[in-house]
Amino acid sequence: MKKVLKNIQLAYYAVYIAAIAAAVSGYALMNANLRIDPQSEVGIALNSVLIVLIIGSVPLALWLFSRNTKKWAKLTDVHEKLAKYQKGSIIRLLVLGVGLVLGVVFYYVLGLQSMIFAAGISAIGVFFCKPAEVKVVAELELEEYPE
Repeated sequence: MKKVLKNIQLAYYAVYIAAIAAAVSGYALMNANLRIDPQSEVGIALNSVLIVLIIGSVPLALWLFSRNTKKWAKLTDVHEKLAKYQKGSIIRLLVLGVGLVLGVVFYYVLGLQSMIFAAGISAIGVFFCKPAEVKVVAELELEEYPE
């Protein structure tokens, strides 16, 4: 259980570190005048794709994980439950993290305030995925679990 939580926490904090790295990179791109006109076809396409990605991926990732967690709770092998939960948690964090990182980068490249709001929506989704032992035990309906 401790190893599973540690791995999920690593993925959780890696998403936020990637967002910080994206902000630094985006700032460097902005200072190097590598900006895209938000009114150009490319700018409109990037803006639209990111917003659709976030609007679709955040609720879908959270819903699919919730649905799968209910299936995993019915499994009898605790190790299998934890392995599937870990894999699902990391995939969910990666899906939400992509929107967060792209939102931060696009904010600097496009200069649109809507991009930082989109990144914020993904950040809130990632925040709801914060791993905790109590949460894992409750979601997987664990009575006894290995250390």
